[in-house]
Amino acid sequence: MITRRDFLRIGTVVGAGVIFWRGDTLYARSNESRVAMPIGQIPGGSLDPLAVPKFQTPLLIPPVMPKAGTIKNKKGKNADYYEISMQQFSQQILPPPWPATTVWGYGAVSAKSKRGLLLHHAPSLTIEAKYNTPARVKWINDLKDVDGNYQPHLLPVDPTLHWANPTGGLMGRDMRPTFTSTPGPYTGPVPIVTHVHGAAGVGDESDGYAEAWYLPAASNIPSGYATEGTWYSFFATKAAATLGATWGPGYATFEYPNRHRAATNWYHDHTLGMTRLNVYAGPAGFYIIRGGPEGDGAVLDTRFGTPAVLPGPAPKENDKFPPNKSYYEIPIAIQDRSFNADGSLFYPDTRAFFDGITGPYLPDTDVSPIWNPEFFGNIIMVNGNTWPFQSVEQRRYRLRFLNGCQSRFLILDFNQIPGIEVWIIGNEGGFLAAPVNLTANHGNRLLMGLAERADVIVDFTNVPVGNYILGNIGPDEPFGGGVPGEDFDVADPASTGQVMEFRVVPALAPDPTTPPQFLQLPAITPYPAETITRPLALLEEMSSFFADAPAEALLSTVAGDPNVAPGEWTKRMWMEPITENPTLGSTELWEFYNATADSHPMHVHEAAFEVVNRQEIFVDESNQTVQVVPGTMPVPPEAWETGFKDTVIAYPGQVTRIRLQFDTEGRFVWHCHIVEHEDNEMMRPYQVGPIPADSPQALVTASSVTGENEGIKTHIPWVSGQ
Repeated sequence: MITRRDFLRIGTVVGAGVIFWRGDTLYARSNESRVAMPIGQIPGGSLDPLAVPKFQTPLLIPPVMPKAGTIKNKKGKNADYYEISMQQFSQQILPPPWPATTVWGYGAVSAKSKRGLLLHHAPSLTIEAKYNTPARVKWINDLKDVDGNYQPHLLPVDPTLHWANPTGGLMGRDMRPTFTSTPGPYTGPVPIVTHVHGAAGVGDESDGYAEAWYLPAASNIPSGYATEGTWYSFFATKAAATLGATWGPGYATFEYPNRHRAATNWYHDHTLGMTRLNVYAGPAGFYIIRGGPEGDGAVLDTRFGTPAVLPGPAPKENDKFPPNKSYYEIPIAIQDRSFNADGSLFYPDTRAFFDGITGPYLPDTDVSPIWNPEFFGNIIMVNGNTWPFQSVEQRRYRLRFLNGCQSRFLILDFNQIPGIEVWIIGNEGGFLAAPVNLTANHGNRLLMGLAERADVIVDFTNVPVGNYILGNIGPDEPFGGGVPGEDFDVADPASTGQVMEFRVVPALAPDPTTPPQFLQLPAITPYPAETITRPLALLEEMSSFFADAPAEALLSTVAGDPNVAPGEWTKRMWMEPITENPTLGSTELWEFYNATADSHPMHVHEAAFEVVNRQEIFVDESNQTVQVVPGTMPVPPEAWETGFKDTVIAYPGQVTRIRLQFDTEGRFVWHCHIVEHEDNEMMRPYQVGPIPADSPQALVTASSVTGENEGIKTHIPWVSGQ
């Protein structure tokens, strides 16, 4: 098999200058020549994806997570209260008679209603939140067996990364350990901490900070192990003081105010250095906020000036399960997985899987023994089943898509469904400025980076009765932009090029919903102009021992203003002092200069942002500088990137600019959502407002600010060693 790194080696041999990878093709910026070679079948576990029959299992529409009750929070507001645990269980993911798969998932452990569904599943039940009604969740780490002993990880944990590291005890947790010889995988108790992706206005104690993890309250935790992360105790104290919430062994209690726009959020694990493994094991679910001044009720029908009718209903709390009614609003989580013939999940247990490097590894070189720079599963899983089907009537549906893959960018392709019409009406931050007709103007395709969401109206009215496949033409390799089939090879049409099947049947009744072209979406109030611009760079650190082998992915600060002159980047590790320290209430422009060969889906916790534009850049690797290409013009965001987002695709060879407003004080993170990158240094903490003197890392920021006159836009230069 010709690997991605083989391509890069070819690019180096031809002496093309700065090489940029676009899908499965190499581009040389100096002369725009390119080298293209065929890609082999995507590898995986011992289960051949072509042996798995497709479209045998009906799509599971996630039920709604039951509430444990209602409480008064410290501010005197009624809050919905949940008790949710993460457990290990067996689930039929592959179609029978293939064996069931051992996975992890969230589920309620108590319900105020006798009809409340106490079901653990992967992906997990949907949390239905109401605008301006707080949700308090007791997140329980219940990864224990029936005897109360901890359950080790289902997947190989690389202990050489900068990770949670319970074995390090109080002094060595949340650090990159050192070894005298290459270690095997970690097999101890598993830490977790949950993040609601897209939540804004959340206190930092409830954001799921990567160093606020905790082990299960198991009876056999080895002596000397740290049972909680560095920030757990600090946030527990803060939660007690500000929320009146209790934390304890094996659990933490978070509160989400739900004051931002109605939107499709999701929740998943966020433990330092092992998010890729914890999420791959199963724990993730939708978190949908409804209501408010920018919710469904604010959408108008322009024909009559009256409230529009959007497709529904969606699942509701305490609905019968399996359901006894039809849903016309459906959340759809698309993930890629690989399996072994016994039904178990496959994930690489050696770096050799990625590029053939069999060692030596750390500590003798700078390459970790297990971590893979990216991973692409060779089977598509939707809502917890491989290649399911969904019966749909000849009418409109509202589908809330989530790209929950590991490293895979999706390009959903509706072109195999004749007569279909597809409109996107919302993204991560809620409704767009206006509906976007993907069928008429965007080739009937929808690009989704990792963790991006899309609120889509799919009109099956004119689709002939029959069975049709939703395709995927994103690549089976890292994505760099371009035209499918021209700039990169599309996904394997026999496996990862298929997502699910729609079985179209006649409508049971007239469709009462408003045609998308007549939807007037709630107005979007833009942020004020920024007063600070922060140039930041996305980097890939190559091994000093092996040719063209990534050792880690990195974020960095950039000196000066690359819009006018080359700006030198300075690499920043997770453990280094804070370099992004916005003032509470400020608006800033962040510039992501992508100096790598791949696209990166960049996620900023806590702050919904506007995508401003993108522009071509020149990357000088020898001098470690980036600069906007003189004479080029910024390109506006795509139509589906209007409004507000929490994740944005940063393309190689470009700067991607976003505008953020920081309304909540505290410690948060920003990172790439290719989870393999996130777990190996492509994540950085940032602080809004002053750094508390009693915090675990009361650090002085490394920034020096020039031109701080009120109301004047300034650029923040970063100098190594400041």
